[in-house]
Amino acid sequence: MTGSREDPHAQARAARAQPLLLHSMSLFRELFETIFAHREIATVVEVGVESGQVSSVYADLGATVHCVEPAPGDELRAVLAEDPRLNLVEGLSPAVLGELPAADLYVLDGDHNYAVVREELAWIMANAPDAVVAMHDVLWPCGRRDFYYQPSPLAPGDAHPATTDGPTVWHDDLTPAGFVGDGVFTAAVDAGGPRNGVLTAVEDALADDGAAGGWRFAIVPAVFGFGVLMRTSAPGAEQIFDALRPLTSSNLLAALENNRIALYTRVLQLQYEAAARTDDADRLTETVNRQQQEIVDLRAELDRAKAENATRRQELDRLRGASVPQRVREPELSEAVTHLGRALSARIRKPPGSAR
Repeated sequence: MTGSREDPHAQARAARAQPLLLHSMSLFRELFETIFAHREIATVVEVGVESGQVSSVYADLGATVHCVEPAPGDELRAVLAEDPRLNLVEGLSPAVLGELPAADLYVLDGDHNYAVVREELAWIMANAPDAVVAMHDVLWPCGRRDFYYQPSPLAPGDAHPATTDGPTVWHDDLTPAGFVGDGVFTAAVDAGGPRNGVLTAVEDALADDGAAGGWRFAIVPAVFGFGVLMRTSAPGAEQIFDALRPLTSSNLLAALENNRIALYTRVLQLQYEAAARTDDADRLTETVNRQQQEIVDLRAELDRAKAENATRRQELDRLRGASVPQRVREPELSEAVTHLGRALSARIRKPPGSAR
């Protein structure tokens, strides 16, 4: 992290090796190590599987993992098939939870909306009350706004009106220059209000089901929010919350997360504007090319008109040249007629019997 005098660029190399947007649950490995250190975790149910990398974290810490994914790709299938500790479960949560053995740890990182998360928590609280529940995306942008993976399996009554536009931290309205899903997910048009967002689902679960059971919830304010939900009487609960307290209570960490999402959404805006300028430039190039072709066509038409005009001028000159001798012969004919008339008059005027 700090580099050395001999290698002063180590931190910079590590920084540029990271993706621009940090989002993976693998970044929380230290948090999972803390949970495993204070609680025996033999079975993990992971809802929402990325590439299998995060699944391996739980397996490396000693657990058998059930990886719930409704539409796994060939690459994910191959990764999970190589590790006998990882068991692919094809299906939608929360419906498949009842088909699996009760787990010591549930990791919820699937469909980030109120309806799904609320049902997942209701099932876990009722059927695995001593489990640890780790949750992702409990803060911005999903904390108070539903996101829906497409195509969404939710009934119309469980979803809010949604759009392909996305949120930004720079204003409250959605925008095509915001955090958009590019066809993977849509976002609720409005944020806040009832039954909207992951954190709202947690709060309602605590209010409806958690009060009597003594459930407790804490948030590590980093990488879109890492939430931990446990009953206070569950094995290791006190130790886990105590170990996480420096992070869950860190104003510095919260400030860094706010700055991170502000910078990232600013980058999204700049990328959108750059793409729009590129599109404008492409359209301008097409217009210029079209107008240049029109100029070429007009010049060709002008050349044809000039050639036609020259031909007509030549024809006119030819016609004019042919008409000149006729005009020249007309005076001669007139003069001949005059002479003939004079001769005839003179003849008429001669007395009879004179020589002809």
